[in-house]
Amino acid sequence: MKKFIDENFLLNTKTAETLYHSYAKEMPVIDYHCHLPPDQIAEDKNFENLTQVWLYGDHYKWRAMRANGISEDYITGNKTTDWEKFEKWAETVPYTLRNPLYHWTHLELQRYFDVYDILSPATAKKIYDECTAKLQTPEYSVKNLLRKMKVTTVATTDDPLDSLEHHQKIKADNFEISILPAFRPDKAMNADDLPALQDYISKLAALTGTEINTFDTYLSALKSRHDYFAENGCLLSDHGLEQIYAEDYSDAEVSGIFLKIIANAALTATEALKFKSAMLYQFAIWDHERGWVQQYHLGALRNNNARMLRELGPDTGLDSIGDFKQSEALSKFMNKLDSTNQLAKTILYNLNPADNELMATMIGNFNDGTVAGKIQFGSAWWFLDQKDGMIKQINALSNMGLLSRFVGMLTDSRSFLSFPRHEYFRRLLCNLLGDDVENGELPADIEWIGKIVQDICYNNAKTYFKF
Repeated sequence: MKKFIDENFLLNTKTAETLYHSYAKEMPVIDYHCHLPPDQIAEDKNFENLTQVWLYGDHYKWRAMRANGISEDYITGNKTTDWEKFEKWAETVPYTLRNPLYHWTHLELQRYFDVYDILSPATAKKIYDECTAKLQTPEYSVKNLLRKMKVTTVATTDDPLDSLEHHQKIKADNFEISILPAFRPDKAMNADDLPALQDYISKLAALTGTEINTFDTYLSALKSRHDYFAENGCLLSDHGLEQIYAEDYSDAEVSGIFLKIIANAALTATEALKFKSAMLYQFAIWDHERGWVQQYHLGALRNNNARMLRELGPDTGLDSIGDFKQSEALSKFMNKLDSTNQLAKTILYNLNPADNELMATMIGNFNDGTVAGKIQFGSAWWFLDQKDGMIKQINALSNMGLLSRFVGMLTDSRSFLSFPRHEYFRRLLCNLLGDDVENGELPADIEWIGKIVQDICYNNAKTYFKF
């Protein structure tokens, strides 16, 4: 019987152990997609206690606590103390067996705090006090938490209206870890919520000093923000969509639709789709002009619980995997860009595991030999960034593409304690390759396979994103 999360955790063969410990373990980390708040990095924040760094904003944990019968007062409520919330999380952890939260929780305690106790009601106070005391020291500021995990580059997720003042301060402070913005313009194209879109247009007009009264002036104002992001080091864009929008439209149609938007006239479903398609295409053109990498996160069915959404707002654990049709519109969208040689480097992420092979084969349609791995099947995302999901993504990419050109793992997290997910991915990768070697399915060329491991862990992303 193996010890729980020992040095050979998830490594089932001697070859896997060699690949991980000799090649993967010490590689630096590039986190090219996350939701870390740049203001907390700029101020080099120290969290007051373990609850604030661990439970605030973590809807993975919130979902588990709700499933365990914990009152919302102890999850997102403001009538309970941080200790009381942590106590309820500690009460929940023993019931998360076989959920990835059980592994992540204990990896994070070990890697950041050198705490090897199993979290439970019996150990909760000791762990809380020990970790909280450490968090209040300079060694546990957010910059030092990033240093502790050997992070070299982080790309946050930022709206076009964001000032990027915190990124500017981080750069001015000469922080050795690159904290880069990523352009996330989904709110600028959301014609399904006209009041919100109208408010967005007004804020954009005020920010840019532009009178926005036509579609062309709207695009011009947004383009100025795209340029502003580029001036501030941005190298990536990102979209979180149910599916790609690729409805046929004419310039005249979209111009007319925009006039309806600013006049607060209701749109038909087709008009909304045409507007979103035009916007998505325009963003992709700008990304290509700048040489950015564009990312598409596809397939989340968001805000399912209307009552909880009213009470808590979005991004509070009310989302799930959707079963949207992906292939035809995605192919049409990418083909339109490729036909004029304006398809940027692209990463496709699916949330529905049924789409793994779809994505793994779609990327092969638009790799053109100009860049190794130009079109990427992105790492297992959100509900899939766990053992089974990662293995299935790796296997689908291996079978239908080139795993060796993969840009590897990311955190997609709001937490500064989430970087052991990179370790988790690396261990699984090494274990799969180790199994293949020991089964005679790959030659025992450890030096070459070790190079491939290091490329996937770090080198490919560094080259691909031009960090």
